[in-house]
Amino acid sequence: MTGARGKGAVKNTTTALKPADDRKVGKQKATVDRSRVQKAKKERKANKDPNKPKRPPSAFFVFLAEFRTTFKKENPNVKAVSAVGKAAGEKWKSMSEEDKAPYEAKAQKRKGDYEKQMKDYNKKQGTSANGVADAEEANDEENGASGEDDNEEEDDDD
Repeated sequence: MTGARGKGAVKNTTTALKPADDRKVGKQKATVDRSRVQKAKKERKANKDPNKPKRPPSAFFVFLAEFRTTFKKENPNVKAVSAVGKAAGEKWKSMSEEDKAPYEAKAQKRKGDYEKQMKDYNKKQGTSANGVADAEEANDEENGASGEDDNEEEDDDD
């Protein structure tokens, strides 16, 4: 039985690697000054504006807010947030498009409200988030209002 190899077959402890020794065999990370790394992260991170509107919830999150209240009434003993999320996810996947439609409509309405709030917010800030794109849109609106279009002018010259 000297040739048998299995989990318990290695008797000589000097030749077998211990789990702690096994970790030391691989590459080692270079030592890094953690305080310097944390300072660099803080400098890169931009400060959030508390007046900026929050992004609107998706259709699923609109559904989740409603589902959470009914789930807690039906299961008062369940305290885990993950259980509510899993149950909501399963129900959302099993719902048909007609069942999801009211939640998607609410989400679209909230998205429209958010876009209006962002326009107002950007006007107050004096700059817009899409500076170049907004300038192009303004030029397009001016051209459209005067009845002129760059493409039509080029076609007329031919």
